[in-house]
Amino acid sequence: MRVRHLSAPMQRLAGLCALLLLFRAHPAPAQQPPVVTAATNSYALRPGDIVRIEVWGQQAYSGQFQVDERGILQYPVIGEITITNLTVADLRDRLREGLEAIFNRPFLTVTPLFRMAVLGEVARPGLYTVDPTLSVLDIVAMAGGTSRNGDLNRIRLLRAGAEERLSFQREGLQGRTLQEIGVRSGDQILVARRWLTRDDLVIVLQAVQIAVSVLILTRTF
Repeated sequence: MRVRHLSAPMQRLAGLCALLLLFRAHPAPAQQPPVVTAATNSYALRPGDIVRIEVWGQQAYSGQFQVDERGILQYPVIGEITITNLTVADLRDRLREGLEAIFNRPFLTVTPLFRMAVLGEVARPGLYTVDPTLSVLDIVAMAGGTSRNGDLNRIRLLRAGAEERLSFQREGLQGRTLQEIGVRSGDQILVARRWLTRDDLVIVLQAVQIAVSVLILTRTF
């Protein structure tokens, strides 16, 4: 039996296979955790939002309070507060006015939060309480970053059955906050799978290697 040397095209194909295998051996670096920023006073509250209220020196009046589906927030002493068309600054003023009836010059902070699901190709899919001044990338990082097969350019925003694709190749989207792109409480972020993953490449490489071996064997007889 006489073994022939590989032709130039076959040598280039073998070199490509080796390069792809080397790429698979070095996964992408892990994402860094997000940097949390302060909530803006201009954020308009919506049903489903969670409001963290902290009254200095008064733990009984501090905590997290959720706006119900009617747009009403229940707060001690003050009772029901309708948040329709209220910003964070408006709510803080309303709370301060109500607390002044029992405290002398109360100092308080109001931070809006909302609940949203992060699903798909992320390390820790689940439900998260987030600050609307974070970006979509920050939220993905909170969920542990994308998995090996996740694609940041195929992120989808799901809301009540509707879907919007978010691509970070579009100028300016990467640095925009959830508030700026219109994300709300109850929305879902879905990180889709890459069209061609490293696992897919392994299968392709294995198929190519088998084809090369068969071709070599057929040429030796």
